[in-house]
Amino acid sequence: MIKREQYMRRIRPFIGNDPIKVLTGIRGSGKSVMLDLIKEELIASGISDAQFITFNFEAMKNAHLCTAEALYREIIQQTTEINGKVYLFFDEIQEVVNWERCINSFRVELDCDIYITGSNAKLLSGELATYLAGRYIEFIIYPFSFGEFRELYTSVFPAANPAQAFHEYLTAGGMPYLANLRYAREPCRQYLEALYDSVVLKDIVKRNNVRDVDLLERIIAYITANVGTSFSATSITKFFKSEGRTVSSETVLNYIRYCLDAYLFYRVKRQDLQGKQILTTNEKYYIADHGIREAVFGGNMRDINLILENIVFMELLRREYTVTVGKSAEREVDFICEKQDQKLYIQVTYLLASEDKGLKKTAAAVPPAPRNSSPAAR
Repeated sequence: MIKREQYMRRIRPFIGNDPIKVLTGIRGSGKSVMLDLIKEELIASGISDAQFITFNFEAMKNAHLCTAEALYREIIQQTTEINGKVYLFFDEIQEVVNWERCINSFRVELDCDIYITGSNAKLLSGELATYLAGRYIEFIIYPFSFGEFRELYTSVFPAANPAQAFHEYLTAGGMPYLANLRYAREPCRQYLEALYDSVVLKDIVKRNNVRDVDLLERIIAYITANVGTSFSATSITKFFKSEGRTVSSETVLNYIRYCLDAYLFYRVKRQDLQGKQILTTNEKYYIADHGIREAVFGGNMRDINLILENIVFMELLRREYTVTVGKSAEREVDFICEKQDQKLYIQVTYLLASEDKGLKKTAAAVPPAPRNSSPAAR
C-alpha cells in the first residue's frame, strides 16, 4: 500500500484533534485507503484498534444503519464498551439520511475523533453548513500523480524506465486500483469503464434524479472530448442544435454542475491578464482522471497536448494551487497558479520548436512579476 505522504502531511496535524476530517474526491481515488493509512498511524502511536469503529455505508450489511437515528443508536451502544477516546471512520457517509445530525451529536456527546469520506461535493453544502460550520476540515483526494503511479508501476515492472512508465500513465491514468490488476490493459479498461458507470449512475443520476440520462452522457462526452478547451453552455446547446436536438442552456448548466459535484470534472475560470478580473464566460474543464477518458472514449495519444495539459492541471491541484486561465486580447496562458506568495505562469506543449512564435507572443502577454514577488513568479 502506497503511503500517499503528501496527503498524510496535511491530515497528520489534525489527527486526534477536534475538527471532523472530511475526505472527498471522485469515486475510486483512494479515500478508503487513506482511512486505513490514518489507522496505521494511530496504531503506531500506541492507540489500540479496539478504539476504532468503522462503517462503509455502501456495504449491504450496513444498510440498516443508513438513517441518522439508526446510526446514532448503534454508535452510542458500541461506545459504551470502549474505554478512552473513540475513533470513528465513516466511509461514503452521504448514503446515511440526515447524517450531519448524528455526526454533530457524536462530536458534542462523545470523546471522539471523527473521519468521514464522500464522493459528492454536496457533502459540504446545505445542512452541513448549519450543523458543522467551522467544525470540519476538507481534504480532497485525487487519483495518483505520475510519481505515485510510477512507484507502483515499477514494482510490477522493475525494468521500466521513467519514459516507459509515463507512456503507460498517459493512457492508464492514476486510479489506484489498477495496481491490483498489475496494469494489464484489458482488465484495467474494464475496471475504468465500470468505475465511470458507477460515478454516472450513483453519484450523478441517482443523487440528482436525472431524467434524461442520454443527454447527460452526451454532455459528458462533449466535455471529455474538449478537455482544456474554452467553451460555454451556449456552445454545447449550439452543438446539439446542429444535430437537431433542442436543449436549454439551463439544463446543460445543471448537468455540468452535477458532474462537478461528483468530482468527475474540474472547472477553471479565465482571468484577464491585464485587468486581472475574473471572466465569466468560456471556462475550461478538466477530467479528474485521464485514464477514464481513454477507457470510455479513447484518443488520449491522438490528443496528447490536451492530455498533458490535463495532467499538469491535476498536479497543480494536488500541490494546492489556485488555478485560472490567463487571457489577453491575442493570446492565452494555460495556467496562472497562485499559492501564498507564489505566482506561476505555465504553458503546456508537447513539442517545442526552437523558434516558437506563438509561445513568444504568449510570453509577451504575461505581465512582468512585481519586484517583491517570489522567485517562482519571475
